[in-house]
Amino acid sequence: MSTPISYFLVLSSILFAIGSVGVLTRKNALIIFMSVELQLNAVNLTLVAFSRMHNSLNGQVLAFFSMVVAAAEVVVGLALIVSVYRRIRSVNVADAQALRG
Repeated sequence: MSTPISYFLVLSSILFAIGSVGVLTRKNALIIFMSVELQLNAVNLTLVAFSRMHNSLNGQVLAFFSMVVAAAEVVVGLALIVSVYRRIRSVNVADAQALRG
């Protein structure tokens, strides 16, 4: 017996909503960064679910490439956050406004 696609879509929409709330309400750059990653994983779950439903590998391949790009994004994003923290001793997004020239 197979799990219905609606379960995957509901879980994906809940994860995406939690990520959206995190991006819109938090001021800590690390929390915002994790929320964006949660949104990306929700989209990947949807891609894999539809790929499974249509018995095609296209969605799974796209999700794989999305994860590869997300890994590179994590490296660059964390490097930027660490750099900002070393400069102003805070990861608060509002404090980063002081970096403007």
